[in-house]
Amino acid sequence: MSAERQNTLRIRTPEGVEFAHLLAGPIPRAMAWTIDAFVMATLFLAVMFLGLFEALLGADAMIAFMFLIIFAIQLGYAIGQEWLWNGQTLGKRVLKLRVVDSHGLQLQFNQVVIRNLLRFVDALPILYFVGGITTLLNRSSQRLGDLAANTVVIRNHEPKQPNLSRVLSGKFNSLRQFPHLTARLQQRVSPREATIALQALLRRDEMESTARIELFTTLAEHFKELVKFPEEITEGISDENYVRNIVDVLFNSRKKANGN
Repeated sequence: MSAERQNTLRIRTPEGVEFAHLLAGPIPRAMAWTIDAFVMATLFLAVMFLGLFEALLGADAMIAFMFLIIFAIQLGYAIGQEWLWNGQTLGKRVLKLRVVDSHGLQLQFNQVVIRNLLRFVDALPILYFVGGITTLLNRSSQRLGDLAANTVVIRNHEPKQPNLSRVLSGKFNSLRQFPHLTARLQQRVSPREATIALQALLRRDEMESTARIELFTTLAEHFKELVKFPEEITEGISDENYVRNIVDVLFNSRKKANGN
């Protein structure tokens, strides 16, 4: 993994496939957090409005209870959404940002927890001063929570529909004879796995023959573990053609099984 000064994060997988992501700077991150803060403030006011806590607890206990509610809402909101929405909160979705592992690995729950627990340190002394300064000084625009959790925030622009004609057109796909299995495959394959397979096909001519064989063998074995198709249709297919069929299923899911 390497980060360039033009706010680009480059991740190279062990298979030799490279991905480039635009890093999110302090301004879009602050805008996303402003949206999240507004939502959390609304939740807090709703909780306080619905409960008669002051009458039950008294003034002193009420202050402590308010801080507890603020702490619980902020942590629960951020951790819950980033974990369930794969690195996004409502604010990040609106601004098209996403939290990812800085080495391209799958985002883990403990990373989500760590980066959000340290949010209280980044917020010191006011208005995320520590976190803002850290992102400005850090070449990957990471705040303290990101550094501790080994995460970065990227711009999550929707990818354009790739042109698959040169790798998919005019070829029969035997996997499409089993629509229930292809549907299961579409559910189990993550967007990152699908992108790696696609990039491998698009860049296969750039690879050395040995590396090309090893890459497609690894990819084919991985997809075969996810969903097992009948042996009679997979036994005579090369690993590269099998991955080609997988990509066809994943990226052309609306096509009918007509041999295209």
